[in-house]
Amino acid sequence: MEITYLGLSCFRLRGQEMTIITDPLPWKGPPRTATVVTVSHDHPRHNQVEWVAEVRKVLRGPGEFEIGSAYILGTPTFHDNQKGKLLGTNTIFRIEMEGSSLCHLGDLGHQLSAAQVEELGAVDILFLPVGGVSTLDAAQAAEAVNLLEPKIIIPMHYRAPGLAEELGEVELFLRHMGVGQVEALPRLSITRSLISQEAPRVVLLEPPRP
Repeated sequence: MEITYLGLSCFRLRGQEMTIITDPLPWKGPPRTATVVTVSHDHPRHNQVEWVAEVRKVLRGPGEFEIGSAYILGTPTFHDNQKGKLLGTNTIFRIEMEGSSLCHLGDLGHQLSAAQVEELGAVDILFLPVGGVSTLDAAQAAEAVNLLEPKIIIPMHYRAPGLAEELGEVELFLRHMGVGQVEALPRLSITRSLISQEAPRVVLLEPPRP
């Protein structure tokens, strides 16, 4: 499986049999293709499904879904720390695909409960908002890592050139994780050896250029 960062909370997960795009942004050029699109919440920077072609299924909320070779669990959460009173709901999507479990937290705005952690189960790869303002901030994101204990942590929803200037910088999250400078990769190829490592690893992926 190959993971590419398309900006903010949008990733492309390309497997041998299917492709999943999360929280699609509008982008320049022709639409990208995907089998499945997940939308964590209804916001213009997260729900641009029309920019994705050849979609078999769009997932917009909680539930259990078997699509092709993937099993996807949507867990209901909130976009703020007041049970949705300020910003509404958010859906976490846990994706089992090609022998790996991937968890996309969307715009999670509160810390996970023990019941939610138990429902999500073992997580190999965690897509984690770290920029604050409308999601977990850097310190809260580091706490979520301790709760979920993933093997690979991929930060998202942080300040980037030309996009999301109001959010916090990813470097603050790295400091909370006790990680020094991390070189951003253009993409990440998932292998069994990568997710069988004992110590968790933070991986930065290059966002697209504006």
